[in-house]
Amino acid sequence: MTAAAAPGLPAKMHALVSEFLATPGAVADAVAEFGSPAHLVFPQVFAENLERLRAELAARVGGFRICYAHKVNQSRAFVAAARAAGIGIDVASEAELAAALKAGFEPEHIEVTGPKGEGLLRALVGSGVTINVDNLWELERVAALADTPVPVLVRMCGFMGTPVSRFGVPLAEIDQVLAVLVEQRDRIEFRGFAFHLDSGEPAERVRAVESCLELTERAYGRGLTPSVLDIGGGFRQVFTADAGAFDAYVHALRESLAGHGEQMAWGTNTFGFHVEDGAVHGTPVFHKYANIVDAPRMLADLLDTGLESQGGRSFAQVAGENLLDVWLEPGKALVDHAGITVARVEFVKRTADGSTLVNLDLSRDTVTPADQEVMVDPILIPAETRPDGRDPARARPNSGAVGVFLAGRLCLERDLITNHKVWLERYPQSGDFVVFPNTAAYHMDLSAARASMHPVPPKLAVARESGVFLVCRDLDWHEVH
Repeated sequence: MTAAAAPGLPAKMHALVSEFLATPGAVADAVAEFGSPAHLVFPQVFAENLERLRAELAARVGGFRICYAHKVNQSRAFVAAARAAGIGIDVASEAELAAALKAGFEPEHIEVTGPKGEGLLRALVGSGVTINVDNLWELERVAALADTPVPVLVRMCGFMGTPVSRFGVPLAEIDQVLAVLVEQRDRIEFRGFAFHLDSGEPAERVRAVESCLELTERAYGRGLTPSVLDIGGGFRQVFTADAGAFDAYVHALRESLAGHGEQMAWGTNTFGFHVEDGAVHGTPVFHKYANIVDAPRMLADLLDTGLESQGGRSFAQVAGENLLDVWLEPGKALVDHAGITVARVEFVKRTADGSTLVNLDLSRDTVTPADQEVMVDPILIPAETRPDGRDPARARPNSGAVGVFLAGRLCLERDLITNHKVWLERYPQSGDFVVFPNTAAYHMDLSAARASMHPVPPKLAVARESGVFLVCRDLDWHEVH
């Protein structure tokens, strides 16, 4: 198959990352010094993402606060970038809280979200951080433990048309919430209502905003003075550089599953599709990769949306009229395109069915969380020298595009990094590098494991200074910068 005919999933790349990958020897030098595989993070891209979100908020509302959701990536460089930019940080454990304090965040710039047990609540009460409570038990325990007023947000759930969530207080329990807030106002400094949706659907967010505005009015009626509406995070990333190419690939994959054309799936994998009588039905598990609306636009659209319950006035206008600050805790949106993962080709082999298998020195859980299939093409970077010392240019056949499956280093059948066929621009060889784009959001940490005693890949921070790329261990970022 020629390069022009091969279906592809081109990844959207930040210009700084593309420039780093195009710099001769940059990847090879980083791996030579720090080892392969490796995760590379780009705090300058993080800072740019942040400024774009800030600009949308500043243009529309008088008061707002952004907290970086620490759980999305454990990178010290990202935390330092957030601190340097003067925003807050959202933490979800005692360890994340300690990391935030060590990075220099003042308690008033720290928010704690997620489910919290007795031990964590005891550590938080009296510390000065804002507690985003998940349930009535947490709210009541905060009141019982407090000696002085504790700043609190109340996360709500159960909005109309929204899937059931394990997080938040159901709307049906609002009377109980308000009763506690009123009775314990000397122990609880109620700042406002919050929500976080695990969905990028605009209509769901609008309904959540309208519900929380209604709850805010009810709180005013009970003598409370909420001043915040927290819209959480969950803003989508943009993975693909070409939505048409993505659609074309999915069409080709469906045709392949139906028995037409070249095999594009490993084994019996159907990616969530249902194949019956030669027809392909259903929704794939990789649907989010088709998104082309970035986080700043999603945020702007939400703030500009006219709210039916508010006489058509926009969310931003209503917030301003009611002196409500808009808070949010983006994670994925801040690290979008700010990280890549590099692995080395160990060897290439043929399988019994004729497939080409490229074995890498990392495992599937290094580049994808849970069971998600990574639906953007990796980038092949030829080695400048082969392990055997031969000239790679002479040893490499001029094959053109080649369809391959990428395999991991664990001795488990399931350790296929790609269960779908990807086309590389040339036949890979031992010693080449494969780069996985846009892995900073959860991919690097959520599923990281030490199976077979393989170490977790090091995390490196990359910055361009005076036109030169500098690479250091992420753990050393504070000392270097």
